[in-house]
Amino acid sequence: MGSWMWGFVTDLFTYETTKSVVVKSWSVGIINRIAQLLIIAYFVGWVFIHEKAYQEIDTGIESSVMTKVKGFGYHHDQVMDVADYIFPPQGAGVFCILTKLIITGNQFQGRCPETDYYKCDTDEDCHKHYGSILAHGVITGACLKDSNETEGRCEIEGWCPAEDEKPDIKPMLDVKNFTIFIKNSVRFPLFDVTRGNFPSTMTSKQIRSCTYHPQDQPFCPIFRVADVLNFTGQNVAALSDKGGEIGINIEWKCNFDLDVEKCQPKYSFTRLDAPFAKNAVSKGYNFRFAKYFKTQNGTEFRTLYKAYAIRFDVMVSGNAGKFATVPTLINLVAAFTSIGLGTVLCDIILLNCLKGAEQYKAKKFEEVSDAQIEASLAPSPGSQLSLKPGLKSSYDSGAISLSTADLPV
Repeated sequence: MGSWMWGFVTDLFTYETTKSVVVKSWSVGIINRIAQLLIIAYFVGWVFIHEKAYQEIDTGIESSVMTKVKGFGYHHDQVMDVADYIFPPQGAGVFCILTKLIITGNQFQGRCPETDYYKCDTDEDCHKHYGSILAHGVITGACLKDSNETEGRCEIEGWCPAEDEKPDIKPMLDVKNFTIFIKNSVRFPLFDVTRGNFPSTMTSKQIRSCTYHPQDQPFCPIFRVADVLNFTGQNVAALSDKGGEIGINIEWKCNFDLDVEKCQPKYSFTRLDAPFAKNAVSKGYNFRFAKYFKTQNGTEFRTLYKAYAIRFDVMVSGNAGKFATVPTLINLVAAFTSIGLGTVLCDIILLNCLKGAEQYKAKKFEEVSDAQIEASLAPSPGSQLSLKPGLKSSYDSGAISLSTADLPV
């Protein structure tokens, strides 16, 4: 037990130094140079040129988005302007263009029959709907049936008459000709640089007359709705009928080693609710809102609107970079260190794969003790001080051990 512990302590407090062995082998030399070339190409091509690892990157951009929609359309035989079909009206980065409205007018608080979904023959048929959140009011449990009807409907308490969701109403297809004006400003706080999504030299006349096109007008801030939907591969008629959600992404990728004026946005478009487009449940996008009024005697009533809409989400992303000493030095050190991986690969091949691996191990690894060093430093008349390789293999991958017996007397 004591000898084992002593061996562990002596092994723990040892030092290993690099020993260079020149191997004259065409195959190993070619592998070594190819590995080094691939590592250098990776760091130069990908790390430094593509990823720009020599730069300090600012990802915490500060952004502001303002929007404005223009256009006219016909719906319910009425002309709809921006005050009628935009919700909410604040002009933020998330807004809806209403394309179809189901209107239930003159609703008063009271009791009335539900829609056809809640059909009944007796009151017991309505009791199973107690607490239903899908009804248009609170189910009372009574079955209402006219004298000329064979089947009744459950009674609700709430806003009456109940909303009818079945009428066939044509959507406002004029939405395709509407235009969306987007004003986006971003600030990169790390570099204290602020940019806008269209050039400061662009005049009001140029803005009013342009329409965004990815090649012809890439910096125009006005987008035609039909173009946006076409970029996402959507059908205007289908999207107007059931609604949907469209994402407009403004991406900023800026290199401040170049002129700041070259920092310009790139636009991309996608349908955000695409996973649900073919789903029978929760298909499209719709919501409800109401306008409230009072009669002359003070009784409140309302007009209920179920709105189908195209919802637009304007999203801003990106980053900016500029040369900095610290990341450059870190990646240069990593590059020079990684070049040594070629040597590691060649050592693995030499030690395990090629003929003569044992001879290579004997040349590469050598174990020296304090006693051997002291003996080699002792003066020997008529001879030079040298270390002679021993014949005993060490515990470490075929390393050769030297003992005092192997040294010249």
